Amino acid sequence: MALALITALLIAGCADRPGPAPLGVGTAPDPQSQVLAQLYASALRGAGAAVRIESVADPVAALDAGQLTLVPGFTGRLLAVFAPDSTARSDRQVYWALAGALPEGLALGDYAMTAADKPALAVTKATADAWGGTELSALVRHCSGLVVGAVAGVRAPAAVGRCTLPRLREFPDSAALFAALRARLITAAWTSTADPATPDDVVVLTDGRPTLVRAENVVPLYRRNALTESQLLAINQVAGVLDTEALTDMRRRVAHGADPQSVVDAFLEEHPLGR
Repeated sequence: MALALITALLIAGCADRPGPAPLGVGTAPDPQSQVLAQLYASALRGAGAAVRIESVADPVAALDAGQLTLVPGFTGRLLAVFAPDSTARSDRQVYWALAGALPEGLALGDYAMTAADKPALAVTKATADAWGGTELSALVRHCSGLVVGAVAGVRAPAAVGRCTLPRLREFPDSAALFAALRARLITAAWTSTADPATPDDVVVLTDGRPTLVRAENVVPLYRRNALTESQLLAINQVAGVLDTEALTDMRRRVAHGADPQSVVDAFLEEHPLGR
């Protein structure tokens, strides 16, 4: 009788003990941030963690303040936050410069070598043919007289290699921007490598070697010592399945109203982590 009572009390005590607090994954309100947050949250759940996704205006600041556990981002944009004077450009240079610039409480997971959203310049096929190439270096060789446009509010590089760009012509949206490109009102239009609004009838100039525009690879930023070894392994597996084409497609679907978690679940069903 006494043994049964003690056992019952022990069971009751265990039942009252709260489990570990959910890991907080931060996202901004835009579709791309939501997709990445769901990807890394799914990876953590697969490693047995309870996860909450929290939308905040400045996820990196919330992470630094200890309000979140992990924030997905892009290497170049994060480097601009933590080391604004850095001149690193290539994938590896930017990643290691960022790793060295982080405050003591933050750390990086693996970056996705094949998934990026870096600034890119688009031209018409006629312009690419006239320049004799589809690499960004062709634009540098034709720097004189360029007229470059961008959607209002987009942050674009002021220079490409040794070519200092003129003041941007701004347009209200992507449709107006690319209409101006087709009408030859501008020579080139700023877009990005994972922007679903880039039309199929333009040529996006590829960045070769040496790199002319700073890398922007997908990377998880997390609070040091907040994740277990299995959770770290899980978030690093995202880099092995994600590429720019898939990121663009998921971003497009969410922008058109699809549920971010459903979109990511469908992607991971076809590209399971850890296989």
